[in-house]
Amino acid sequence: MEKYVITLGDFLKNAGIVGFHYMLETAGAEKEVDFGYTDDNQAMWVSMDYAQNADWTDMYFKAFIRYFGPFSTYQGIKDKIQSCLEKIENENWNSGKQEKEDLKFINDKLLSNSYQAGFANIQKRIENPEIYEKLKKNKLSDKLTSEELKTRLKELQEFINQPECSETFAMKSIIYTYINRFWNGKCFLLRPNAKKDMREVFEKDFSEPFRKYLNTDHKKVKDLCIDCGNPTGPKEKVSIAFMNEVGDDFTRKRSAFWDCKVDAFLCPGCAFIYALSPLGFRLYANKFVFVNTNDSINTLLYTNSKIGRIDKEGEKTENKKYSQWFAETINVLLREKQQEISNVQVILRGVGADDRYKLSIIRRRIVEIIKEKRVSDALTALAKAPITKVKDNFINVHETVVMNLLQYREQYQLLNQLFKENIKEESKNFYIFWVYEVQLWTELVVAYPANVGKRKEISMSCGAMKKSGADLRKAIMTAKGMTSSEGLRGIEYQLLNALAVRNVNKFMDVVMRLYSAYGSRRNEDGHELLIPTGFVQMLNDKQKFTEYGYAFVMGLVGSYEPKKEEA
Repeated sequence: MEKYVITLGDFLKNAGIVGFHYMLETAGAEKEVDFGYTDDNQAMWVSMDYAQNADWTDMYFKAFIRYFGPFSTYQGIKDKIQSCLEKIENENWNSGKQEKEDLKFINDKLLSNSYQAGFANIQKRIENPEIYEKLKKNKLSDKLTSEELKTRLKELQEFINQPECSETFAMKSIIYTYINRFWNGKCFLLRPNAKKDMREVFEKDFSEPFRKYLNTDHKKVKDLCIDCGNPTGPKEKVSIAFMNEVGDDFTRKRSAFWDCKVDAFLCPGCAFIYALSPLGFRLYANKFVFVNTNDSINTLLYTNSKIGRIDKEGEKTENKKYSQWFAETINVLLREKQQEISNVQVILRGVGADDRYKLSIIRRRIVEIIKEKRVSDALTALAKAPITKVKDNFINVHETVVMNLLQYREQYQLLNQLFKENIKEESKNFYIFWVYEVQLWTELVVAYPANVGKRKEISMSCGAMKKSGADLRKAIMTAKGMTSSEGLRGIEYQLLNALAVRNVNKFMDVVMRLYSAYGSRRNEDGHELLIPTGFVQMLNDKQKFTEYGYAFVMGLVGSYEPKKEEA
């Protein structure tokens, strides 16, 4: 069987390959018959017979609508119409601020220039085009009676749900909201083509050249595609400048090329793959993300799969900070594919017109840390209740922990903040417990990468220190007849301040005075409270001082076990 082979490349080419795979699956192409992967797992192939006869334009449009459709303006219009109808039918329509905004949204979006251009192309092929013409002349208004408004809305609902209208309006939204963030100045994104039929111009610029390229003999062609290296004829060349942030307008800026002769051209096959790059990215938190795990086709497709947990958790929400979204995304990605990730290149892009690509590398060492079960458990727990209030500000603990990991920062500063806030009202035990677990196991994985036994030993020692702190807490509260820990605040502040500045002598001075005063009492097991042996090990070991010291304070402030996360 003759095959057309698509090799891995840069992140945009790889995103195009992921989008191409998604498009084939959407179209119902059969794996190992119509397409598949090479034996070395470094490339994807499509059977030549399938490639030469496929309706690439139809497949392209349907795949984009399937994925981006639920996030599109078109879907927003449908939702607003349905919401208004439900209010009218349930007699809850009151022409308030929200109702006026919903009607304005429907009017403005349906009558936008792109939608009007789309309507002009299909009006002779659809039913009841007069409904749209009527909207142009008489917009929806809260001044209409409920019955009049209900009639108009139902007419519009039926009109835009026609298959031709649905595809046209959805693609207009997708093109000008998502696709143009990745490529521009070509096909339906070339200004003179704005009013032309979208399918026709895509067929002319991408699909037809691709099929012709596959059917053409290139034995005598000398020029090569800049990406795949396949021969490309003079009339087949496609400038890579149509991709955003890849190159300038090469027709006017030639000085970067030898002898001012531009050779940055793609073959029609690679151009088609690049046109699919937006479909390779996932839309998450109103931003795009692509994980360029290019060690194999299987890994690339798995880590960028649009089916599974990531799409359920990756809700499209507004106004999220970059770091917050990044933390959440990485948390889900690493849960999905921990075992096969080494160094990871993550490409980020916002949906705004002024947003640019942001490339981040997650090093193998960080991946190894997050693969550790206790760290993974901690991130999963913190992701469920990430926000808490510290002083007068709300902070995202999960975000901060992940960004600390990625930037090789300790968690102790965050721990100190949480401890001091906890002293006031004891509401941060959940966060303290899990942030400490991340810090402890980060240090253990780095210090003992291959010694699992040593990790467990130190972890158990830290557990014993927590228990000692908890026993001392109970002894002090019993001796003073306290029902709350308010009487311990001064002690806790002193210990935390000593830990913050790594002052071993100050920390031990406070501890010795406590055990001198309350050490004669017995714990709940009936044993006398003795100074833990861990304190001896802390004296000349700075790392153990922080590990054991914070563990002891955790017990003292009541964070010995993880409490239920805050509501």
